[in-house]
Amino acid sequence: MSFSLCKSQQNDDCELPFEGLAKISGGIVALGKFDALHIGHRELAIRASKVGAPNLLSFVGMAEVLGWEPRAPIVAKCDRSRVLSSWAPYCGNLVPEEVQIEFSCVRHLTPRQFVEKLSKELGVVGVVAGENYRFGYKAAGDASELVRLCEEHGMGAYIISSVMDKNQVHRSMSSSDLKDKGQVSSTRVRQALAIGDMKYVSELLGRHHRLMLMLKEQGERTKTSSGWRVSAPKSYLLNLPPKDGFYENCSLLIGNKNPVACRVFMDTMHIHLETDEADPLDYETYQELRLLGIEFGDSRPARD
Repeated sequence: MSFSLCKSQQNDDCELPFEGLAKISGGIVALGKFDALHIGHRELAIRASKVGAPNLLSFVGMAEVLGWEPRAPIVAKCDRSRVLSSWAPYCGNLVPEEVQIEFSCVRHLTPRQFVEKLSKELGVVGVVAGENYRFGYKAAGDASELVRLCEEHGMGAYIISSVMDKNQVHRSMSSSDLKDKGQVSSTRVRQALAIGDMKYVSELLGRHHRLMLMLKEQGERTKTSSGWRVSAPKSYLLNLPPKDGFYENCSLLIGNKNPVACRVFMDTMHIHLETDEADPLDYETYQELRLLGIEFGDSRPARD
C-alpha cells in the first residue's frame, strides 16, 4: 500500500485522500527514508508493532526537488512488499504498510507543522524514530523535539537506539555522512554493494540481496557444455547491483517456480546468468513471466 500526502505539487494544502486516511488513522508510523529496508529499519517496524498497526512513512521525490543525481534503489519497487511481508514474524504477525509523502508538500514545514500534519491529517496515534532522526525545514527538529511536540498533540513518541554495525572489518569504513557513527544505514549497504561483499550486505539487510530484472526481450540465450547462459543489458535491472565481477552461490527466481542455482557475471554493460540446469527461460516461461529475481549468496566476486 502506498499513499501520497500530496495530490498536486502546486497545491499548498496537501491532504491525504479519504481512503488512505481511513486506513492509516489510529496506527503507528515509523519515520525514516527506508531505502534499503535494512535491519535498522526493521527494528523501527518491530517497535511500532508493539504499540499498534505499523506503518513506514517516508518521503518521495526528494532527488527531484533538491536536484540530486538520480540513483537506483537498493530494493526494487516491485520487491518491497515481499521484504515487508518477511518482517511479519518479527512484528507480531503484522505486515508493515508503506505510506509515502511527496517531499514537495512538506519540505517547508516547521517541525511543529510537520507533527500537526501527522496528527490531524493522518490521524496517527504515535510515531517511532531513531535517535538520530531529524525533521522539519532544514532538518531543524531532532528526536527530543519530536517527543515534545508529539506529547503536545496527544501522540506517543518512541525513540530507539541506532542498530550498530557489528562487522569489525567494515565498521570504520569511511563515509561522507557526518551522522555516520557506525550504525547500520542505507549508505553502508550501498558501500558494501560497491565492493561486492555480499556476506556483509546480507548482514546489513538481514536477508540476501535480491536483484530484480525485467526482460523486455527474451534475451540472449546460449547453450553451454553444462547448461545455459542468459545475458541481458544492465538497463533491464530495476535496482542496484553489486560490483562488476563473477558471483557463485546465487539463485534465479522466476514466478512461483523453485529457485534455480546459478552463477552471475556482470561487466560494464551486461549481466550474465549461468546455470547447469534446464533452460530457465524456455518459451512457455518467457511468455508468462518476464520479471526475474536474482538472489546473491554470501560471497565476494571471484574475479574483477
